[in-house]
Amino acid sequence: MSNLSSRIESWPFSTFHRRLLVIGGLGYTFDAMDAAVLAFILPVLRAVWHLTSVQTGVLGSGTYIGYFFGALLAGACGDLIGRRRVMMVALAIYSAASLASAMTHGWPTFLVSRIVAGFGTGAESAIIAPYLAEFVSRRYRGTFVGSLAGFFSFGFVAAALLGYLVVPATPQGWRIVLVLTALPVLMLLWWRRALPESPRWLESRGRHAEAAATVQRIEQQLLAAGAVLETPAPETGHATHAADAPAAMSLAANFKALWAGRQARVTAMTWTMWLAITFSYYSFFTWIPGLLIQHGMSITKSFGYSLVIYVAQIPGYFSAAWLNEKLGRQATIATYMVLGGVAALAMTMMRSNEAIMAAGICLSFFMNGTYAGVYAYTAEVFPTAIRTTGVGTASAVGRIGAIVSPILVGYIFPAFGFGGVFGITTAVLVAGALVVLVMGINTRGRSLENIAVQDLDA
Repeated sequence: MSNLSSRIESWPFSTFHRRLLVIGGLGYTFDAMDAAVLAFILPVLRAVWHLTSVQTGVLGSGTYIGYFFGALLAGACGDLIGRRRVMMVALAIYSAASLASAMTHGWPTFLVSRIVAGFGTGAESAIIAPYLAEFVSRRYRGTFVGSLAGFFSFGFVAAALLGYLVVPATPQGWRIVLVLTALPVLMLLWWRRALPESPRWLESRGRHAEAAATVQRIEQQLLAAGAVLETPAPETGHATHAADAPAAMSLAANFKALWAGRQARVTAMTWTMWLAITFSYYSFFTWIPGLLIQHGMSITKSFGYSLVIYVAQIPGYFSAAWLNEKLGRQATIATYMVLGGVAALAMTMMRSNEAIMAAGICLSFFMNGTYAGVYAYTAEVFPTAIRTTGVGTASAVGRIGAIVSPILVGYIFPAFGFGGVFGITTAVLVAGALVVLVMGINTRGRSLENIAVQDLDA
């Protein structure tokens, strides 16, 4: 481990880190609002613009198409030109495109603006966790990044409130909602302008003087706030060699590095993990309303039901963030995956409104909690030189699951019903959990450089 990395590992959790958590987390909040509020806007647009089912479906998929390319490109660029620059550009793209979508008057231009907005949110989601993880000590990195992902839940709850209170209030309510999700991002951009570039990334690119100056400035802030800095742990030659290894210098080289030697195992594990959770998540939440309608539940249109399901995400995310350090990332991810599948199967067997509500709360709790482990784990298992490339590609691959799952489930349902749909997606979750446990590496209580050394020597 290099001297700079040792100094970062010695930092206590402080006001500096709380500020990082809020600044980064608010980005995730607006990302979630943007994605979730579309479900409340599409029914209005379908009626106003007289859209067919196909056109409505295409509009619904536009954000995810943009997300795929945004995550893919942002991850690679984050390793080449810096995490901070990509983060700022991504946020600006999202804000501009979201504002543009509020001013459209036809579905083709709305689709284009949503794809571009999705590109921005995909890039933002892929870059924030690995960027901020590089400022955090091993002692609380899992809880920090898991809590960072927890800000997604606030966005979903806010989207539910906007969707039910603002969208139906006026014929232009959908435009107001889109503006409300975009304008605050401009203030967030202004707040983020003072964030430093990752010293770990600077060091990986050979920019040692800049990295040292960044660490020095942060330590001055910590001391000014009354923090007590521990003596950095001594360097080890082997870890130092891994930290100072030459970084890939092109997009092609970065992607190739993901599948070079023993790194291929980690890449295969993260891709499978993201595919399993994202495929199952969208399978479950796409078909839950249909399940309830089939059983004649008036609760399907209840504001209370929708809001409670969204609110259940909050303790789901933050409980998993806490367990990231208590159980470890692998155990937390696997446990929440399996329990989410059990809750989904339970929903198919419930008959009363109360029982379905309870199962739905558990489903939302565990499925969203899984992401707190997934985001923390993915940000740790790749070396600094290709960290955001690894996170971005895994996130993009997971988005394929979001695009494919509703379509595939549409073919499964006529033959096997809801039991078959939820059974198959639960089996995918169990398979994903096993892959994480068998192919994953332990990251709890270890520096990012030490994790990279294990990956090289495993």
